[in-house]
Amino acid sequence: MQPIIIKKIHFFLIFLSIILISGCVGEAKDIENDNEVKDVNILTLKSEQANQYYDYPASIKGQQNVEIRPKIDGFIEQILIDEGAKVKKGQLLFKISNPMYEQEVLSAKASIERFQAAVNTARMNYKKTVPLVEKGIISEYELEAKDLDLKGKQAELEEAKARLRNAKVNLSYTSIFSPSNGIIGTLPFKIGSLVSSSSPEPLTVVSDISNVHVYFSISEKQYLAMIEEGKNISLEQSIAKLPQVELILQNGMVYPQKGKIETSGGLINSTTGSISLRAEFPNENGLIRSGSSATIRLEKPISDAILIPAKATFEMQGNKFAIMLDQDNKAKTVGIEVSDLPIGDSFVVVKGLKPGDLIVTENVGSIKDGDLLKPKQNEKIAEIK
Repeated sequence: MQPIIIKKIHFFLIFLSIILISGCVGEAKDIENDNEVKDVNILTLKSEQANQYYDYPASIKGQQNVEIRPKIDGFIEQILIDEGAKVKKGQLLFKISNPMYEQEVLSAKASIERFQAAVNTARMNYKKTVPLVEKGIISEYELEAKDLDLKGKQAELEEAKARLRNAKVNLSYTSIFSPSNGIIGTLPFKIGSLVSSSSPEPLTVVSDISNVHVYFSISEKQYLAMIEEGKNISLEQSIAKLPQVELILQNGMVYPQKGKIETSGGLINSTTGSISLRAEFPNENGLIRSGSSATIRLEKPISDAILIPAKATFEMQGNKFAIMLDQDNKAKTVGIEVSDLPIGDSFVVVKGLKPGDLIVTENVGSIKDGDLLKPKQNEKIAEIK
């Protein structure tokens, strides 16, 4: 019995030893994993010149948009232009047919002839009465009556002449001329259409697009920053100092000529907290058309910008972080603040980092505080154009 008990104790001791050895090996491996050195790319932060861009949706209007409307009722007799055509000031655009105005002119002319004859007759009667009064044949009362009759006929003649002028003015409205140089818009009415001054749509719109006005809105905060708030200069002076702006067309093309912000709205929209601005762009070649939509791009130079690649940051609970390399080559998580808008693939650091700091630029989400790091490459931020 005793040898059997000794053998069981011996086997138990061997089994216990195996368990202890296995545990020690596991702990050794865990320690080895904890002390594993991770190869990472790093970036040395520096202060540099950079340009930040703000894009805003915008609408475009011609320098002058004139609605062409008839002043009289009538049928369109002729359309002498086409949509999109260039016209000059004074060029004939439409002919409106309304025979009534021609008849009014003829009637007014006939009235003038009739009243002119009446005036001549009254003048002759007056002249014949004068010597009879002087000879005492008839009383002065008759002469005064003839004089009043002459003046009445002359007044009727002037009234007829006024009616002729009005009739001619109304007749002139049957010919519609361009009030300015510009481009013809759409033509909603065709030949034969009945139009009037109360028609809901104009005959067309003449747009002067030699220069175009581009309207956009920015936040009140950005507006105050733009106009150099607190520098003891007027609003007009601040606007005059603003840098030129770019216009990005609907197809993504950047318009070759830059524009200038020339005015701002007087009120801040209480609902959106924004203020309207207007920029003017030259448009000699007519590439930009009134009514188009585009994007205004404002450039804001930053003299001492600290740029950090977007891939070198991560977010947690709405906050942004970066991994910094300390003096012992260990990882240190740092909370940072960045500007609202990125520059290319990088952020502008507002708070949390300074020039000379070393940051990790890859796999930052898998690195923990205290991890031992081995820099393998010092990256550069791509040039921002």
